[in-house]
Amino acid sequence: MLHPEVEALRRSRIAAGTRPLRDLSAAEAREVERVELEQLGEAEPVAEVVDESLPGPAGLIPIRVYRPQGAQVLPALVYFFGGGWVTGSLDTADRVCRRLANSTPCAVVAVSYRRAPEHRFPAAVEDCDAARRWLAGHGAELGVDSRRLAVGGASAGGNLAAATAQLAHEQGGPGLCLQVLVYPLLDYRADTPSMRETVDPVFFDRNDVAWCWAHYLTCDSDGDSPRASPLRAADLRGLPPALVITAAIDPLRDQGELYAARLAAAGVPTELVRFDGMVHGFYSMTGVLGAAQQAQAVTVASLRRAFWA
Repeated sequence: MLHPEVEALRRSRIAAGTRPLRDLSAAEAREVERVELEQLGEAEPVAEVVDESLPGPAGLIPIRVYRPQGAQVLPALVYFFGGGWVTGSLDTADRVCRRLANSTPCAVVAVSYRRAPEHRFPAAVEDCDAARRWLAGHGAELGVDSRRLAVGGASAGGNLAAATAQLAHEQGGPGLCLQVLVYPLLDYRADTPSMRETVDPVFFDRNDVAWCWAHYLTCDSDGDSPRASPLRAADLRGLPPALVITAAIDPLRDQGELYAARLAAAGVPTELVRFDGMVHGFYSMTGVLGAAQQAQAVTVASLRRAFWA
């Protein structure tokens, strides 16, 4: 059953005539997102916010660095925004990044990876991995402690965080402290109960999942790569500790929980937290849903343990 706060949100979306993602073009979806962003109130203040860029495989990668306090070197969460690899931006992730930076406290480095369909898989993964590698080697230039890095993201951002964590392990570079995976997309070919049962055009459902993959992948075989579908990786041993957050009424619920189970079975310290009555996308809705505040508090607690254990 939907949480009463989510049910109220559902009624408001129906009254507003909100169109489902599956019915929109990429350009239309981005315009809807832009209008919704303009309607949000003032963001939480943070001591310092700086826009920079890092070298990437196809040119400079824009980043936004959040610092909750002065000049001291801080551990950092490298954050990848969600949006089905199509929408999403540094601006849409801004409020979450501010809250996590202030509450932990830590630096947060949000990465503006290349988006589909203009840049299909593996462009986004390559950019996220390039940003992580640069910070591991040059973090001091941004006041970041390269020995204490975490990666994280929601939805498609969770997919990119999981893929980046796998790449970091395979490359044998400095280890990550934590991977934060919030209702991540993890398997192109997923056919789980939550994928079959979640059909509601008001909220994100299996048809919208298909829309995202269709824009991201060039061909079906791309979806078999662990870079696109981290759940398909053969061996998860040695990966960084994980926090996996899922929503009970979300087509992606089972993917996240299956990945958490596989990580734990591979000996990876893993915390799985499911939020009952919640739908995909709830994590960023702190002004509407109490569970969003709770989920971010869970993230903060996990980051604190990872950075200062």
